[in-house]
Amino acid sequence: MLRALHISDFVIVDHTEVEFGPGFTVFSGETGAGKSILIDALALALGERADASVLREGASRAEVSAVFDVPASLRDWLAERELDTESLVLRRVVDAQGRSRGYINGVPATLTQLRELGERLVDIHGQHAHQSLLKPHFQRDMLDDHGGHGDMRRAVAEAWKAWRELERKLEEVERNAAMLAQERERLQWQADELGRLALKPGEWDELQAEHKRLAHAQALIDGASQAIAALDEDDDSAHSRLAAAAQRIAQLATHDAALAPVAEALESARIALQEAVSDLNGYLSRLELDPQRLAEVEARLQAVFDTARKFRLQPEQLAAQHAALLAQLDTLKDAEDVEALRKRAANAKAAYEEAAAKLSRARRKAAASLGKAVTQAMQALAMGGGKFEVAVEPSDPGPAGNDAIEFRVAGHAGTTPRPLSKVASGGELARISLALSVIASRAARVPTLIFDEVDTGIGGAVAEVVGRLLRELGSLHQVLCVTHLPQVAACGNTHLRVDKRQENGTAVSTVTVLDRSGRVDEIARMLGGIEITATTRKHAREMIGSH
Repeated sequence: MLRALHISDFVIVDHTEVEFGPGFTVFSGETGAGKSILIDALALALGERADASVLREGASRAEVSAVFDVPASLRDWLAERELDTESLVLRRVVDAQGRSRGYINGVPATLTQLRELGERLVDIHGQHAHQSLLKPHFQRDMLDDHGGHGDMRRAVAEAWKAWRELERKLEEVERNAAMLAQERERLQWQADELGRLALKPGEWDELQAEHKRLAHAQALIDGASQAIAALDEDDDSAHSRLAAAAQRIAQLATHDAALAPVAEALESARIALQEAVSDLNGYLSRLELDPQRLAEVEARLQAVFDTARKFRLQPEQLAAQHAALLAQLDTLKDAEDVEALRKRAANAKAAYEEAAAKLSRARRKAAASLGKAVTQAMQALAMGGGKFEVAVEPSDPGPAGNDAIEFRVAGHAGTTPRPLSKVASGGELARISLALSVIASRAARVPTLIFDEVDTGIGGAVAEVVGRLLRELGSLHQVLCVTHLPQVAACGNTHLRVDKRQENGTAVSTVTVLDRSGRVDEIARMLGGIEITATTRKHAREMIGSH
């Protein structure tokens, strides 16, 4: 549930904080006061796109924060992203350059994450929803929402994608079969060439190192032998001279302790020299002249070099090129086995048709349910005897299935239902749209429902019915409604008035929570216009008291 909305420098709102409770909350105010701006601000916090035009005149940035209770269904989502699961604050900041930043519980978030949360928290029915109602895709989506077909819709879309991808691949293979065969032959020749070379990753560097060692083996042997002689084997070797010096300093250190560190250093040097001589002897024992191995390495190097020149690559790139060629050949396997690809495409088509048929059955069942519910609602909305039905007809297959959905209505008893776009007047369309919105929202999984002037085009007794419907819906969800109808406003559990005033030559919007007296005055204003009389106040009190 939405607990609070904090807005700063958004359109004509300089700063306001609005707290919300459960039940049915109404917003009212003069036209242009900024009632719908509050809904726009909330939509911004929920990930709606924005630019610098949302900033209040003269402001450097706009900021909106929405505070929600954390529904149990979102705790795992928040925990997976290491976000606080005890509170939920969505914050959005837009600067004068149109750049925006989003935050979830103080942690930077993407617009996608904000939208994902928003879809689970709030459902907004806009004031132009009845216009969207005429669009076929909107009718299909509304039917699927009513029936809870989300998982089936996703399964159909995935099956469609898999089928069409295989069909596209099959068409390409059949069209380019000869070309693909030539390409495979070329790739296979290259892969075979590199396969015969069988150069392993890192082998080129190892070959170069080994060749350098073998080619200079005699110099290495001679040099190491001379070093051993100079260090330890000659009569005047470094080891004998170092040992003598160490022994002499050690004797002198018995007379002067200041020489002890020098004696230790010389002894360490003597030991290090011995270790170096030992390592050189070990090196010589392993080092030998091997003309045959040298010839083998040189032949291998030449083969690698020749192949690299043929492929116009560096020698160290040949192993990676071989792996890439094998991957390309694997991709082209389907190109040679056209029959196998046809079979896979046929199986994918069958899987799509099965998923689409399952969705069609569910849609027909939901269509009957939705038609019955809307027909019942129409009787209370001054359309007595009217009938609403949802036609589910076959259509060309697509990612949303192979059904054409059409809403049909009969405005009076005894008439045949016809397409909504052809027979419904503006007022009828608004009432049907509202009925659909309320019916769909009864099954909504989100805790907060918002109706932004969806009661446009209705009035009188119908408006009171609408108010009662929304109040009834408020017992199941938190319902927020922007309205200009006193009959709807009188049904609210909470009433907020939005006012606009001039401040330093700039329009500023404010929000006030009305007490009972304030509600009477506001509903009287909505009833009577500019001049509020005792009669309109009495009528307003009666309207509030009846609920």
